[in-house]
Amino acid sequence: MAVPKRKTSKARRNSRRSSVWKLDAPALVKCPQCGEYKRPHRVCANCGYYKGREVVKMGDVQ
Repeated sequence: MAVPKRKTSKARRNSRRSSVWKLDAPALVKCPQCGEYKRPHRVCANCGYYKGREVVKMGDVQ
């Protein structure tokens, strides 16, 4: 079994582990119907349209 020759320092260990936890910002696209930003491939939360068709009725919902 392989055994390390030297102890791995805390700085080297922590720098190796730090790159795993970085989060990416979610991708956003403009809705072609209303211009509001939304997640791609999802119904627009503002107008209820997806791919040019109204999927969810959004009028007078409170």
